[in-house]
Amino acid sequence: MNSYFIKRIAAMIITLWLIITATFFLMHSVPGSPFNEERTTNEAVQKNLEAYYHLDQPLIVQYGNYLAALVKLDLGPSIKRSSQTVNDLLGRGFPVSFELGFYTLLVAVFSGILLGVIAALRHNGILDYVAMSIAVIGISIPNFVMATFLIEELAVRFPLFPVATWSSPKHMVLPILALATGPMAIIARLTRTSMLEVLTQDYIKTAKAKGLSPVKIVFKHALRNALLPVVTVLGSLAASILTGTFVIEKIFAIPGMGKYFVDSINTRDYPVIMGTTVFYSAILILMLLIVDLAYGVLDPRIKLNKKEAK
Repeated sequence: MNSYFIKRIAAMIITLWLIITATFFLMHSVPGSPFNEERTTNEAVQKNLEAYYHLDQPLIVQYGNYLAALVKLDLGPSIKRSSQTVNDLLGRGFPVSFELGFYTLLVAVFSGILLGVIAALRHNGILDYVAMSIAVIGISIPNFVMATFLIEELAVRFPLFPVATWSSPKHMVLPILALATGPMAIIARLTRTSMLEVLTQDYIKTAKAKGLSPVKIVFKHALRNALLPVVTVLGSLAASILTGTFVIEKIFAIPGMGKYFVDSINTRDYPVIMGTTVFYSAILILMLLIVDLAYGVLDPRIKLNKKEAK
């Protein structure tokens, strides 16, 4: 087990380093400078600004300095928000983004599993067709299109929910729905397919023969094994939700990291782009490790022994 974790942590560090390296050099390969749009045309002023932020140094030196600062968890100053650091922006915006992503994931997982179970138990029935129709719609419509539709129908035509900001539970409903529909549809289809397969297994037939209640058979015996494919995709789904929040936060004017990230791309605020990318990449890599560990909880047959660890 110790060997397994050491290997996984080493792989996580290497993966994160590759992401940092690729992002750093790709970002700096784009022509231009963060100060190209400054009002002043004084070339000396622009050179002084580049010197202040060390952008006049060779690229490999900038890369080395960034890695050295990153080891100290210093993500650097924001170029366009000179009085703030990237750490400050993350500390202010990430809790909001995390709250949005967390509630979205909860809604997507529980509603997707519920739809999938209902569809499997009522296979080829009206509830199956309705549940899978909802899933197809959720997969087909991008979240930013869904956000526009929800605003038009539930905020403009029928003013049931407010839009913009993140100050009350009512403000959370529309952005959470816009983000959750796609992941919910994927989870529903996976749960349905997996449940249909599990319900034909011999141990389910044995449980029925013993006279166990349908609820106990479904939730204690069938659903636990049927969730393994769902757990497999949770890492990538969480990634899509976290990255999707950037656009949704911009549409709904939510004060999360999406606002800073989108603005930093438009203004070439290199430290904010790098800091946001590194921060979210680290979270996503960690979530993949958590998904691996969840296998052992859902299925006791999946265990690491010494041979597997080596």
